[in-house]
Amino acid sequence: MSAMAAKKLRITLVRSPISCVPAHRATVKALGLRRMNAVVEHAASPAILGMVRAVSYLLDVEEIS
Repeated sequence: MSAMAAKKLRITLVRSPISCVPAHRATVKALGLRRMNAVVEHAASPAILGMVRAVSYLLDVEEIS
Protein backbone atom coordinates (compact mmCIF):
# COMPACT_ATOMS: atom_id res chain seq x y z
CA MET A 1 0.00 0.00 0.00
CA SER A 2 1.52 3.33 -1.01
CA ALA A 3 1.68 6.36 1.24
CA MET A 4 -0.74 8.26 -0.99
CA ALA A 5 -3.42 5.57 -0.74
CA ALA A 6 -3.30 5.69 3.05
CA LYS A 7 -4.25 9.38 3.14
CA LYS A 8 -7.87 10.46 3.22
CA LEU A 9 -9.47 13.79 2.41
CA ARG A 10 -12.45 15.42 4.11
CA ILE A 11 -14.13 17.56 1.45
CA THR A 12 -16.74 20.22 2.27
CA LEU A 13 -18.80 22.15 -0.28
CA VAL A 14 -18.58 25.80 0.83
CA ARG A 15 -19.78 27.65 -2.29
CA SER A 16 -22.76 26.95 -4.50
CA PRO A 17 -22.06 25.46 -7.95
CA ILE A 18 -25.26 26.99 -9.41
CA SER A 19 -23.56 29.60 -11.61
CA CYS A 20 -20.59 27.37 -12.52
CA VAL A 21 -19.79 25.64 -15.76
CA PRO A 22 -21.81 22.43 -16.22
CA ALA A 23 -18.64 20.33 -16.10
CA HIS A 24 -17.81 21.73 -12.65
CA ARG A 25 -21.34 21.04 -11.42
CA ALA A 26 -20.97 17.46 -12.63
CA THR A 27 -17.63 17.15 -10.82
CA VAL A 28 -19.17 18.33 -7.54
CA LYS A 29 -21.99 15.81 -7.99
CA ALA A 30 -19.48 13.03 -8.79
CA LEU A 31 -17.65 13.79 -5.55
CA GLY A 32 -20.92 13.05 -3.74
CA LEU A 33 -21.65 16.61 -2.62
CA ARG A 34 -25.35 17.38 -2.92
CA ARG A 35 -25.89 20.55 -0.90
CA MET A 36 -24.03 23.38 0.78
CA ASN A 37 -21.89 22.37 3.78
CA ALA A 38 -22.14 18.69 2.80
CA VAL A 39 -19.07 16.71 3.89
CA VAL A 40 -17.64 13.56 2.27
CA GLU A 41 -14.46 11.59 2.85
CA HIS A 42 -12.48 10.07 -0.01
CA ALA A 43 -9.14 8.32 -0.34
CA ALA A 44 -6.49 10.62 -1.82
CA SER A 45 -6.25 8.90 -5.22
CA PRO A 46 -5.00 10.74 -8.31
CA ALA A 47 -8.54 10.81 -9.75
CA ILE A 48 -10.03 12.40 -6.62
CA LEU A 49 -7.14 14.87 -6.32
CA GLY A 50 -7.70 15.96 -9.93
CA MET A 51 -11.42 16.45 -9.31
CA VAL A 52 -10.70 18.47 -6.17
CA ARG A 53 -8.16 20.62 -8.00
CA ALA A 54 -10.67 21.37 -10.80
CA VAL A 55 -13.32 22.73 -8.41
CA SER A 56 -11.08 23.87 -5.55
CA TYR A 57 -12.71 27.33 -5.55
CA LEU A 58 -15.95 25.68 -4.33
CA LEU A 59 -14.45 23.37 -1.70
CA ASP A 60 -12.71 23.26 1.65
CA VAL A 61 -10.34 20.27 1.83
CA GLU A 62 -8.68 18.79 4.92
CA GLU A 63 -6.26 15.90 5.03
CA ILE A 64 -7.13 13.32 7.66
CA SER A 65 -5.23 10.24 8.73
